Amino acid sequence: MSVQVHESSSPATARSRSGFGKALRHAGRSMIAARWPVLALLVLVVVSISAMFGPRIAPLDPNRQNIMLRLAPPMTVAKDGKAVHVLGTDGLGRDVLSRLLYGARVSLLVGVAAIVVGGTIGVLGGLVSGYFGGWIDDVIMRLGDIQLAFPFILLAILFLIVLGPGVVNLVLVLGIGQWITYARIVRAQTLSLREKEFVEAARALGDPTTSVLFRTILPNIIAPLTVVASFNVASVILSEASLSFLGLGVPATVPTWGSMLAESRDQLIANKWWLALYPGIAIVATVLAFNIMGDWLRDFLDPRLKELG
Repeated sequence: MSVQVHESSSPATARSRSGFGKALRHAGRSMIAARWPVLALLVLVVVSISAMFGPRIAPLDPNRQNIMLRLAPPMTVAKDGKAVHVLGTDGLGRDVLSRLLYGARVSLLVGVAAIVVGGTIGVLGGLVSGYFGGWIDDVIMRLGDIQLAFPFILLAILFLIVLGPGVVNLVLVLGIGQWITYARIVRAQTLSLREKEFVEAARALGDPTTSVLFRTILPNIIAPLTVVASFNVASVILSEASLSFLGLGVPATVPTWGSMLAESRDQLIANKWWLALYPGIAIVATVLAFNIMGDWLRDFLDPRLKELG
């Protein structure tokens, strides 16, 4: 008769789970103590839910026009009684609430995707530049200096005029505009880490260069990259709204917060305040929430301020 002994988890796994739980609890206490990050997180959760489930929770088709109810104020009930325009309608009779919910998807998608594109290019360039130095460092940094010499919004307008409007083109343009920020941060961190003892030990053990870069150096610079990314999401959302306001973002059939603001310009004189108020509040609240979270992350991940007690 044999007896089988099943181990629920290894000591290393148990320690890993315990460490993650401790870090999560510490983050929660820090966020509650700071107060404002809790509100910012709540705003980001609401915006994320709107972006993911907008088509399901939107009361109407965002492009459905009803000229008979154009420029209707908030809480207007349709004549058939089947629809209630909670936030009113725009100049073509389209439901503002539905367009606001659909617009959240575009703003978050463009913001996050552009950061992924720009961050990937910048991290790769910064690691190579800082680790190898020499002419490779000069070429990468000079390319960044050339890009920074031109106002970004003008470059974005130029490329979008050539490429045409579209979500993919918008993500590429905004992502490429962000890469130098990550490249400079990663380069500076890599220059300070490449001579450290643990990096020298990895090289002495025969680890290939890719392993040294991505498994030894990169994990030690994730914290500042996370902080920068949280701030950059806010700036990308503002850039997307600005380009959509100018008519250079996504196609006109795709509702965005920036395009909603652009469409409200001609109606403000007629005191149609709701057309600009709600998308404006959405942009300001989302950008401010990302900035607050970035500020909190900067303090939380700073080893000089972090208390693990």
